[in-house]
Amino acid sequence: MTEPDEMIDRLEELIDARDASGASALLEALPAVEQSRFIDRLDDDTQEDLMMLVTPEQAASLLEKMPEAQAEDILDGLAPERAADIMEELDSDAVADLLGTLEDDEAEAILHEMEPEEAADARELLAYDEDTAGGLMRSEFLAYPLDATVGSVTEDMRSNAETYTDYDVQYAYIVDADERPVGVLRLRDLLLSTPATPVTKIMLPRPLVVHHAMELDELAQLFDDKGFVGLPVVDDEKKLVGVVMRKSVREAAADDVAEDFLKVSGLGGREELRSMPLVVRSRRRLSWLSINILLNVLAASVIAAYQDTLAQVIALAVFLPIISDMSGCSGSQAVAVSIRELALGLVRPVEMMRVLGKEMALGCINGLALGALLAVVALLWKGNPWLGAVVGGALMVNTIVAVSLGGLIPLALKRFDFDPALASGPILTTVTDMCGFFFVLSLATMLLPHLV
Repeated sequence: MTEPDEMIDRLEELIDARDASGASALLEALPAVEQSRFIDRLDDDTQEDLMMLVTPEQAASLLEKMPEAQAEDILDGLAPERAADIMEELDSDAVADLLGTLEDDEAEAILHEMEPEEAADARELLAYDEDTAGGLMRSEFLAYPLDATVGSVTEDMRSNAETYTDYDVQYAYIVDADERPVGVLRLRDLLLSTPATPVTKIMLPRPLVVHHAMELDELAQLFDDKGFVGLPVVDDEKKLVGVVMRKSVREAAADDVAEDFLKVSGLGGREELRSMPLVVRSRRRLSWLSINILLNVLAASVIAAYQDTLAQVIALAVFLPIISDMSGCSGSQAVAVSIRELALGLVRPVEMMRVLGKEMALGCINGLALGALLAVVALLWKGNPWLGAVVGGALMVNTIVAVSLGGLIPLALKRFDFDPALASGPILTTVTDMCGFFFVLSLATMLLPHLV
């Protein structure tokens, strides 16, 4: 047993013993990525026990460091009262992001248990489109009237220091009587000015603002062009409603890239982690693969149009591209999950046996389903059950091989300092093509008397 495995076992023991301080100390001694990986290895009940054991503040800190899909699964299992306590320790933008991943009734149950003011803020943020300034902003910011002085501002900051500590304050904003931003206060200017100085004397006038409906692409470009840490967000009446941070925009842009990658890989843009239930993962992958097999049958019908000129066994050639392509698609999905988990730090290159076990289990289910579907197609086309057995069996076995290799290849490449995203696809395609052809032709050779 490796040292990380021993530490995971130790964490489970601490949770079972209800040792909150011990579990917290073990997790806090780990880097953020390792915390997510350790929690990912716990079963659902133990994860929930951990979130009930630690303080709401500690639980919120753990959730913030997790992939969104992992945090969503944990929140799903918590009582609304506990989930609300944890939510109240998060920044408003993080609350909106997490609530947005839940079913409406689950989100509403949590909002019902939150403090009215915080629940109202969360509902307002949830009303904005997710990839806009409004959907990405946080509602915690500092704003002061035009008649404020340096002394009144600094006194307010001192009096509310405990609250403002969580605001990630970079600037303070000056607003007019209609709550429209008219200036920005830099903290250093406050510190270097006398208490009686009016804020209007030291503020930067006419601040750059963004409308709540500004989309992610435009926001990303704006932050690339400007050096701001954050920008004020205004509504249709130009009132200050929040602040969008550079960090939030970058994270959202990265999530969009990851989502596009998952779509291309046949996962529908939805994040998948191997800690998710096997049936859920299988259903998500099959939803795309089942459609793709039909498209491949249509493409192969072009070859089938000429089958009268071929001997009967040559009919196998029609299914060769289907089997190789479908297996390649299954393997590509496994590649996508491995690359994503490597990026999130949820899996390490040395954990090949764990990944192999997870993918082989899923490969058996999907291989059986896809193999049976292709066998039925072969039977309906030729009326020969042996032909269906050959092509269906070959697809089933090649799917198991493909998903196993797809899960392992990125880990092996990472271990030898190669880029998994760049090299995994070509390697997987070559291997699955070779294996697919071998399985079809070897099975056909064994059953040749039944095929001619």
